[in-house]
Order: sequence, then C-alpha cells, then structure tokens
Amino acid sequence: MNYNEAKEKLEKYSQSHVLQYYDDLCDACRNEFLKQIDSTDFGVIDTSIKAMNDKKQSVITPIKALQLDEINNKKDTYYETGLKAIKNGETAAVLLAGGMGTRLGADGPKGIYDIGETKPKYIFECIINNLMDVTNAAGNFIHLFVMTSDKNHEVTVSFLKEHNYFGYDENYIHFFKQEMAVATDTEGKILLDKKCHMANSPNGNGGWFISLIKSGLINVIKDNNIKWLNVFAVDNVLQRICDPLFIGATIEEGKSCGAKVVKKASPDEKVGVMCLKDGNPSVVEYYELTEELMNTKDENGDPAYNFGVILNYLFDVATLEKISNAALPWHVVSKKVPHLDNNGKLVKPEEPNAYKYETLILDMVEMFDSCLPFEVIREKEFAPIKNKTGVDSVDSARELLKKNGVTL
Repeated sequence: MNYNEAKEKLEKYSQSHVLQYYDDLCDACRNEFLKQIDSTDFGVIDTSIKAMNDKKQSVITPIKALQLDEINNKKDTYYETGLKAIKNGETAAVLLAGGMGTRLGADGPKGIYDIGETKPKYIFECIINNLMDVTNAAGNFIHLFVMTSDKNHEVTVSFLKEHNYFGYDENYIHFFKQEMAVATDTEGKILLDKKCHMANSPNGNGGWFISLIKSGLINVIKDNNIKWLNVFAVDNVLQRICDPLFIGATIEEGKSCGAKVVKKASPDEKVGVMCLKDGNPSVVEYYELTEELMNTKDENGDPAYNFGVILNYLFDVATLEKISNAALPWHVVSKKVPHLDNNGKLVKPEEPNAYKYETLILDMVEMFDSCLPFEVIREKEFAPIKNKTGVDSVDSARELLKKNGVTL
C-alpha cells in the first residue's frame, strides 16, 4: 500500500487524521505505518458502535446443567470415554494467552507472572502442570496451541523455551498470534499511540479459531485427526485441561460443545451464566441479568440462572469449521488507552477514555446446536487471577492452590 491508497482508505471511513504526522516520519516508519493501515479493518468501528446503540433484546430462558451428583453417577463411563478420546489423539488444548499482566502491576505477558512464595511458580507453569496430570494418565502428550498477540508473542515464546516448556514436549506446543483491533475515542476516531502507529489491542477471545486458521495450524488439527478443542484462558491456575470427565460427558451426552460452570456464589455475582437465548445455547453476561431473571426459580426451587462460566469450553472441530466464516458480533469496551494528544504528546489516562473492539468466545457458543453446561467444584477448578489483591487476585489464587496441595 502506498500513501495515496492509505489516504483513500482512511477517507472512506472518516479517519484521515491518522496521517497527520506522516511527513515527520522516516522511510522505515512510513512503511510500517502503511502496513498497519493496509491490514486494519476499519469497518469494525462503525459496525460495533451501531450494534452497541441498536442492541436487540433476546428471549432468555434457562438451560439444564449437568450437576455434580449426576456426573458422579456416570463418572466411570464419562472418564473412560474421555480418556479413550485423549489416548486416540482426538483432543487438543487451546490456551488463550494474548493478554498482559498490567492489572497485576507487571509489564510482561500474564502467563509469565510469578505467584510463588518460597520459590518461583509461574502462571504458565501451573497450567502446564495441570495439563500434564492428564498426559501422564493417558500415556501420551496432547497438542497445545498457545494464542499470543503482537504485544507479547516474542516474550512468551522465549520465556517458555528458556524454562524448557516446564517439562512439556515442545513438539506438541504450537504458537499463533491473535488478530489486533484499533482503539478509538468515544466518538469513534482512531487514537494514535505513536506518530507512526494506531493504538490497538488484541481483538478479544472470540477470534481465536480464525487466528488459528490464518496461522496455518489448522493443518496440525487435520493431519492428527483432532476432533475436539478444549479452549481456556490463561488466568485460571486451577483449571483442569482436557479433563477426561468433561470430554467424556460431552461425547456421551451427544453435545457439540461443552462449558465448565460453577454454582454462583450469590445471585448477583459478576459472572456470565449459561442460558438459552432465543432457544440457542448461550451465555448471558451478568449485567444483562435483570432482577426478575436473578430471582427466577427452576422446578426444584433453585435459582434458574445459577451456573457461571469459567472460560473453559470444549468445541467440536467439525462444527468450528462450519461456522468459521460466520461473523461474530463485535463488542465495544470502555478502557484506558494511552494516546497522543493534540500536541503530539503521549497521555496516559487514569480513567477510561476510549473504546476497544472485541469479539467474545461466548458468542461462539450460540452458533452450536447444543451445549453441555458441566458443573465443577469452584474451590478445585476456579482460581482466576485478575487483580493483584482482593477478589479473584494473586492472593486468593495462592490460597486456593495451597488448599489443593500445590507448593508455592
């Protein structure tokens, strides 16, 4: 792309101000800037803001979860079916690790954060140890796809290599980069964080499968006849990955996807909950739950919307391929975004000042014809690290890890 082509593209979306410092740039910076402009989908901005303003109301109804007592009744069958699928190489894991540890007060990727007390213990290390519990039981390694981003790819790859992948066979670890999306002010105008760079961030966890396809790693899935992908986030250090019980239950119950869930700690806990939206399996965000829905009871007198997702999903690969060209809705998220002011000086805001644009994995669930909400014990499988202290923090995760026998 040359300057005139970039200018024409930007004018089409009323973003011409992006080139305001172009004359000040060296040739190398100009080339990189033009590449970024060429690869950016500016249509996302208008589409997202319009969707935010025209959000349609869906009919939300309960979905039945497979609860602990029911799981326990079929435990042996589920486990055998799941372990067989793992031994046959039919399952793989996808780690969503494109984010940074900013909220933990760290500059690097969240996965390299050290939560140890008496010795180093990294988030990545906890996750790989959990996965190796299953590989040891199955007697074979499981392909692990790690999604990074432009912001943390090199550091993530070099960190895991330096630590010898914490004992995992590197031939089964595959890295791919998440797509990026630009950030704008609240009027939809793109922000610059350098004179030669538009402010951007990872485009949300919903784009993971498209990013995997674009990386060429879909060939690894096809060549190894992988039928199920267990997708999970980097910040939950207790989660069980490629859990035979979960995989076996999803297969035995004839579902095309599964979602691990925990009983909500309170009706207004800030977690997305499993439901049906317009008859399709879905996740309703906590801020969409009205008081009426929070107080709705099921036939046993229990809360009807009582199971929160923990971002641990199992997806049928055949269905993923079918829906891979379907457009996910974009979500507009208010965030703090460093940017150049009118004088070209970098400003680091203390309050949200901008919009980021993201697709969410929970919207993928709606595209599947069936989903199994699979209950797990919160204290054994849910220790998210989102904050440095307080709720869902490094401190709370440490306590839960120690209760589960992990030495820190």
